[in-house]
Amino acid sequence: MLKERIRQLASGLLEEATANRRHLHTHPELSYREYQTAIFIEERLRSLGISYERMADTGIVALLQGGGGPSDKVVALRADIDALPIAELNEVPYRSQHQGVMHACGHDVHTASLLGVAGILSRMKEEFCGTVKFIFQPAEEVIPGGASLMIKAGVLENPRPQHILGQHVMPELPVGKVGFRSGRYMASNDEISITVRGKGGHGAMPHLGIDPVVIACHMVIALQQIVSRRANPLLPSVLTFGKMHANGASNVIPDEVKLEGTFRSLDETWRSAAHEKIKKMAISIAESMEGSCDIKIERGYPVLINEDKLTAASRGHAVDYLGEELVEDLDIWMAAEDFASYSQVADACFYRLGVRNENRGIVSGLHTATFDADEKALETGAGLMSYLALKTLGN
Repeated sequence: MLKERIRQLASGLLEEATANRRHLHTHPELSYREYQTAIFIEERLRSLGISYERMADTGIVALLQGGGGPSDKVVALRADIDALPIAELNEVPYRSQHQGVMHACGHDVHTASLLGVAGILSRMKEEFCGTVKFIFQPAEEVIPGGASLMIKAGVLENPRPQHILGQHVMPELPVGKVGFRSGRYMASNDEISITVRGKGGHGAMPHLGIDPVVIACHMVIALQQIVSRRANPLLPSVLTFGKMHANGASNVIPDEVKLEGTFRSLDETWRSAAHEKIKKMAISIAESMEGSCDIKIERGYPVLINEDKLTAASRGHAVDYLGEELVEDLDIWMAAEDFASYSQVADACFYRLGVRNENRGIVSGLHTATFDADEKALETGAGLMSYLALKTLGN
């Protein structure tokens, strides 16, 4: 009965969820600037009679107490609300109206889905026991991440949830399907900034200077040995430099070169050790070539760990709700997510929501200017999360 009741409500609320998603997609806001987004969410929560409070400036936490009987069980559900600095290329009626800003990572889907969960569970309030905590979190896309700020502000207190669930769109997975993985799932991420200094001069007389471009090139190649020769091959790592800026010319050697990159890992101990090795090698290479360098590594999000028992139970509930054929087992994903901060302090399960529809041309990847989602996923997203929440509470 519980399953059928939720399915019926999720189907009936799909049109509303789609309208919410399209409003959010049309009016995206960057990290730490989600003021109108927060107001929109508050309006929707008020219309459902759900109490809420602001947290971390643009974050919102809301509580819904079940009236089916006494229970001290609490489950938290999280959605991120910020957009990316990407100019949208989709020709759709709900195209972004904010130039250079776009929901290219599906946070509009996450938020609309969680509002859908609030709509479903508010209508079932007298039918379940326990408390559901809704977390609408800002700034997932920018270090230090809104999750850490929300945690510091007390989002996991008063009441403290025993479990926290989150979902993320997956454009590689067909709409209607979901995916789970227990244990280590997503990588830590750290941002590396290096300034290589030399002595600039004329490109025709390199012997009179110290070429920081050559030093930087050697550095990028050599630092790959941190992953290929110093890391345990059983612990995946990624070191990528995506930006090199040398403000010279075809015949001008600059005084300095700036490098920016990212380091990813699935092990916190190796992560810290790798930082020291990267710093030591970069400095040694620069000095060996008569230059110098400054290096800064900013720690980002930790490793995201899906608690084994909760994830296994959630996968089982997903099979019960959707059917075995619509539930996939996932590989590790070396992207990073600040949901990881919750997973460090509470039993967590972060799973994936399929949004792909090849027949409609909805196939673009995350963080691209043509990313979109089949909105039928909102029915799956809201319905499944509602079911997982109530089953996690023991209903």
